[in-house]
Amino acid sequence: MIVLAVDPGEKNIGLAVSDPTGTIANPLVVIKHISRPRDATAIAQVAVERGAACIVVGQALDENGQPTYTGRRALRLAAVIRTQTDIPVVLWDESNSTTTARAARVAMGVSRNKRRGHLDELAATVILQSYLDLHIPQKP
Repeated sequence: MIVLAVDPGEKNIGLAVSDPTGTIANPLVVIKHISRPRDATAIAQVAVERGAACIVVGQALDENGQPTYTGRRALRLAAVIRTQTDIPVVLWDESNSTTTARAARVAMGVSRNKRRGHLDELAATVILQSYLDLHIPQKP
């Protein structure tokens, strides 16, 4: 089962996709934020092109598990994506995904100069992998 993940940001939206077995998350692309309806259309189109069975939208939650300001924006984006496709859309806690993505770049030995810029597709990968890790049927 292929899953598409979305890391919604104010300027950029990172996308990641799983392998066909739904086991491994891979960075896909970054799209520029234009407007919620246009972003939702672009996301739904990528999901269809990739044959995704599910779209996971990262949502920031506070320490009490309630959506933050950006989490509420993600909720609205997910609602518009649902109007663009029949593919199920799931909200998933994205807390610390950007920090984790940044740490991964450091661990990979990427130089400080090359670490500048957006981490959106890597953050989407972190979100997707955490989703997959909890939703993959465990083999005996």
